[in-house]
Amino acid sequence: MSYRISLGPLLYYWPRRTVLDFYADVVDSPVDIIYLGETVCSRRHELRAADWLDLARSLRDTGKTVVLSSQTLIETSADAHALRRLCEHDDFLLEAGEVGALRHLKGRHFVAGPHLNVYHGDTLAWLAGRGAIRFVAPVEMDGQSLLRLLQDRPSGIQAEAMVWGRMPLAFSARCFTARHYRLKKDACEFRCIEHPDGMLMRTREGQDFLAVNGIQTQSAACLDLLGQVDELVAAGVDVLRVSPHSHHTLDAVAALDAIRQGRPADPVPTPGGMGRCNGYWFGRAGIDYVELSK
Repeated sequence: MSYRISLGPLLYYWPRRTVLDFYADVVDSPVDIIYLGETVCSRRHELRAADWLDLARSLRDTGKTVVLSSQTLIETSADAHALRRLCEHDDFLLEAGEVGALRHLKGRHFVAGPHLNVYHGDTLAWLAGRGAIRFVAPVEMDGQSLLRLLQDRPSGIQAEAMVWGRMPLAFSARCFTARHYRLKKDACEFRCIEHPDGMLMRTREGQDFLAVNGIQTQSAACLDLLGQVDELVAAGVDVLRVSPHSHHTLDAVAALDAIRQGRPADPVPTPGGMGRCNGYWFGRAGIDYVELSK
């Protein structure tokens, strides 16, 4: 079975040493493509833009393919300036987190991130005409819709799909983590760093519902499409993405590597014992988990 394994951008705010140690471990993993950069909140400063670039160069020197990821929600002139400067680094491919990045890329090749919302072949053709060489499918896309989309894709553009990790669902100008601690967004005390896999939200009935990660809303459960790898590859997906978490990220990578080599994959625990979900793939509520029949 032929596909590449990618490690998506780190969505959480981890201490600098934790980030560097994590990527040092990634070097010895079978990950093929590594996405780097702050995509959620520009206030996070454990690694600055220059630090991400230094890390990108060092990982590239080990033989990994490195892609720089841009911020998804541009709110201020400082954010816009940082995006423009990021797009100027033409020695790395860029994953565009929002459509404004395309203007700064000026026709250079890029990866269309999952929040560009590619649901239709015409959208994909439009992006390809502006330099997209790969797109990441929206996390809520069901299997049949993805199959139809891939049948309409222009030649030369690859498809990537997230298969493991908490799903990034939405972004807001409001910081949910700061609000939880009764803090203002601009005086948040960087409390995200206390939640290395996001902060779980439950309904009044006690059901795990969502997770918040600063301005980002995520699924409460861990997406697990490791059992659907055959279907994804048969549909035409070229790259399977794992989203970094504080635990078991490289176990998920190892499982994907085993599958593509035709070996049995070991079961992969979820981070922090959170639940699993895969409902979107089956056209159901995303919170659902459909067990495969044995």
